[in-house]
Amino acid sequence: ELVETAKSDGQTTLAITDFNNLFATVKFYSACRKAGIKPIIGCEIALKNLNANFDAPKIILLVKNHQGYLNLCRVLTLLWTQSANNAQSAVEWEVVAQHREGLILLSGGLQGPIGQAIKAGNLEKAQEWAKTFAAVFQNHFYLEVQRAGRTDDEAHNAAVLELASQWQWPVVATHPVQFLRAEDHEAHEARVCIAEGYVLGDARRPRVFTPESYFKTQAEMAELFADIPEALANSVEIARRCNVELEMGKSKLPLFPTPEGVGLDAYLLQKAKEGLAARL
Repeated sequence: ELVETAKSDGQTTLAITDFNNLFATVKFYSACRKAGIKPIIGCEIALKNLNANFDAPKIILLVKNHQGYLNLCRVLTLLWTQSANNAQSAVEWEVVAQHREGLILLSGGLQGPIGQAIKAGNLEKAQEWAKTFAAVFQNHFYLEVQRAGRTDDEAHNAAVLELASQWQWPVVATHPVQFLRAEDHEAHEARVCIAEGYVLGDARRPRVFTPESYFKTQAEMAELFADIPEALANSVEIARRCNVELEMGKSKLPLFPTPEGVGLDAYLLQKAKEGLAARL
């Protein structure tokens, strides 16, 4: 439905970033190609948090090319295999930095480390994170600005634009899409309540999403960020830079190395027995 909506609005590129996974990539990629839309593959990644006062900060990684796709897959593999608690998996920033080739980094908006620092009133820490990102990703790093009807949006945007102006870092307008149409908000809230164990009428329940979290048209985004035209232009620039093609319909099985003289089946059996013994 999202792809069809984008097509009917005349949009030529589309990005969806799931959280800590690429599970929807094949379905998304195929639907976009069928509709004549250029798919941008990416992922929202949780970074291991050193500050216990905040949730794990999140960044966005977008795939530029085939090497970037392989690197993002590697980052996700390490995220899920090296986390002590898979229910709250996160990855070290150093892992992302080591696998930066072929990837574009977005700051993560309010939920990113820069956004969390701004919200806490620690502009020095926000600048420190931005400098770290820029040093590693260089001209592949963008600061996000968003206007999704949240109380913190404008304070965050003002601080981000100040950083961008001071250090000549590019900004990009993004939107946290949670549902397709504005009228879907109540249904989405009901789904969130079911997942979180609340009832809709509970005044104390957290309200993370707003009625503005719907899929906006090009015209709506242009109006929303009319005062920051470069943020809109950079969304087009990012789309131009992201070019990756996936080969569909062919199985890609790894050539797994085995000790000399040992067949694949025998080696698998040997490793399975060793693993079972270790677990028992």
